[in-house]
Amino acid sequence: MYIRETGNADGPVLLLVHGGGVAGWMWKAQIDNFGARFRVLVPDLPGHDHSRDVPFTTSAAVVAELAALLKRLPAGTDVTVVGFSLGAQLALELAASHPELVTRVVVTSALTGGIPLPSLSHGLVRLTAPLARQTWFAKLQAKSLYIPDDLLDDYLRTSKNLPVESLVALTRENADFRTPPAWPAFPGAALLLAGAKEPRSLREGMRRLDQEHPRSELIIHENAGHGLPLRYPEWFNTRVEDWIRADLT
Repeated sequence: MYIRETGNADGPVLLLVHGGGVAGWMWKAQIDNFGARFRVLVPDLPGHDHSRDVPFTTSAAVVAELAALLKRLPAGTDVTVVGFSLGAQLALELAASHPELVTRVVVTSALTGGIPLPSLSHGLVRLTAPLARQTWFAKLQAKSLYIPDDLLDDYLRTSKNLPVESLVALTRENADFRTPPAWPAFPGAALLLAGAKEPRSLREGMRRLDQEHPRSELIIHENAGHGLPLRYPEWFNTRVEDWIRADLT
C-alpha cells in the first residue's frame, strides 16, 4: 500500500485515511494546514490511485497494514488517526483493536449500522461499475462528494482506475461494518464529526458512537452532507486542530 509521508518529520504523527473511491489527495487542505506541525502519513488504500494494483480484499487486512505502519514508529509516538467514511471505519477499528498505537482518533461520517439488502447493493455496484470510467458520470459523482475543481482531475483518474473487484469488496466491507465491541474501552480521546444532511442512519450511528465512548465529542455541521473535509475544509481543520490542542494540554 502506497504511503505518502510529508510535513514536519519531528512532529507528532497525523495519519489521514481517505474514503472509498477517492485517495490520499482528498486531504490536500489538511496536509497544507497541519504539515508545519505534524508528521503527516497519507496512504492510498488498496485499489485506489497509487495503490490501484494492490487489491482491496477486507478492511481487516487494511487495518493490519496500518497497524504495522504505526508499529514502526518510535515507542511513545503521539499518533492522531483521522478517517473519513470508509476511512473512518478503518480508523475506528484501528483504535479499538490497537489502542497502544493510537493516541486519539477523529471519526468523520462513519456508517456503523450497515445497510439494508446488502447483497442487492453489491450486485448494483458490479453492474454500474463501468459507469465510473465514463467522465460524465464521474463528474456527477465528484459533485455529490464536493470534490473541488483543483482536485477534479485526481478524482477522475482514481475513479477510472479503481478495479471493479476492489470496488465491490470495499462496498461490501462498508455495508457490513459494525462498531467494534472494544470501542468503548479505547482509552484515547475521540472526535466525532458528521453533517446534518447525511443519511439519518449514519447520523444515528455517530450519536451511538458518542454515547458509547467516555472521552468522545460529537459535532454536527448543520449544512454539510457526506463530504465534510472537502466541502468545509477550514471548519474541519479548525475543529480538529483545536481539539488536538485541548487534548495535549
